[in-house]
Amino acid sequence: MAVTMMNDDVTIDPWGSSQSTDYSRIIEKFGLSSMEGVTLDSPSRLHRRGVVFAHRDFDLILEAKRLGGPFGVLTGLMPSGKMHLGHSMVIDQVKWFQEQGGDVTIAVADLESTATRGISLEEGRRIASEEYVANYAALGLDPDKTTVYFQSQRNVVQKLGFQLGKRTNLSELEAIYGFDGSTNLAHVQAPLVQAGDILHPQLDEYGGLRPIVVPVGIDQDPHLRLTRGLAAKTNWFNVSDAKMGLQVGVSVQDDNASVMGVEPSGRVNKDVQKQVFSRIVNAISGLGYSDIMSNPKHGTVNIPSATAKDKGAIRIALLALEREMGGMGLLAPSSTYHRFAVGMTGDKMSSSKPKTTLFLGDDVATAEKKIKKSFSGGQATVEEHRRLGGDPDKDVAYQYMMYFFEEDDSFLEEINQGYRAGKILAGEMKQMCIERATEWLTNLSEKRDETSHLVEKFFE
Repeated sequence: MAVTMMNDDVTIDPWGSSQSTDYSRIIEKFGLSSMEGVTLDSPSRLHRRGVVFAHRDFDLILEAKRLGGPFGVLTGLMPSGKMHLGHSMVIDQVKWFQEQGGDVTIAVADLESTATRGISLEEGRRIASEEYVANYAALGLDPDKTTVYFQSQRNVVQKLGFQLGKRTNLSELEAIYGFDGSTNLAHVQAPLVQAGDILHPQLDEYGGLRPIVVPVGIDQDPHLRLTRGLAAKTNWFNVSDAKMGLQVGVSVQDDNASVMGVEPSGRVNKDVQKQVFSRIVNAISGLGYSDIMSNPKHGTVNIPSATAKDKGAIRIALLALEREMGGMGLLAPSSTYHRFAVGMTGDKMSSSKPKTTLFLGDDVATAEKKIKKSFSGGQATVEEHRRLGGDPDKDVAYQYMMYFFEEDDSFLEEINQGYRAGKILAGEMKQMCIERATEWLTNLSEKRDETSHLVEKFFE
């Protein structure tokens, strides 16, 4: 079945092949922030070319980097097929975050692949190691700063998913994913386990409270929306904009009522309440604010001099206090979103459809054959192409050079203009792509051999 998240005909489907690529509308409809205007010290190829186009709370990561503080990166893999170019795009981003100082956690969704695709745990482990992690090492991930784990072996992930499940219901999952009465229950459970995957690296035993960023294709945003919402529902203290500065609100819940001074009768113990607000003020004062206005009666604390830029630091300080008081103290994950790299046939890339993509293990002859048959942005005849020009935005060979194979921005711009002007023919564009893909795949194969001894170091 198609499990979709739709908003005014904009479709985002984490499990299907039909996706919207109207990225401006996606940003607008799903409340993302554009990467336009975001300044990066050393942007990657994907950042420079606008492939990474949107984010949620990316400023938390940039601020942590600026201050030299810790931050983490999380991604995952489904051990059910061969690694293709689309997967490598995520690892390119993970590597970039690692180079910026982030620690990397990679989840192997072996439970999900067993439940939804019938792959045994043992076979899932083999695929993860031989097909994915072997390529991660070859692509340059540092095993000393990367942890790869299996869902089936990290019980805290399942436990956290179960705890978070209390904060949602079938109606919410239906609204986010389009689930209905025919939905397999493994599909219903999978997003909660993924929420556990995303949030658990900030637990004390896995690196502690710090911002975690998840780089994904836009089709995975439903998982991020669910996880962010679940994390927010657990929070005891909420930071929001006020008429002047920022305001902290207290969330009294069933599991923290006594800590907050609310007795079973509903009566408020003002002494306990006063102590709670005193601790809030102390936590915020530690960040250097002196104009803190505490109002226990209204359940708020105001910081008039704080700005939107300060929200992240205040939020983290209060989450640390929440943990001291016995709460979960979970920070909603940050995320970045990349555009889809079109499949060879013009459709979405898929491991289950070999003709739609280049696999990282493809030999040069196979890659050449696929590129020659790939969807072209050229005209029907040479004469028409010379006269009307081609469309590099639809041309797979050009797109693959832009996404994967060509580092030189000026050369890319040159062939873009030449193609549009009809000076470069579709066959010539494909040949350029073949030459670069050949070099890339050959280098990767050599790197796999050179780094094969590192594969086991990625696992716990």
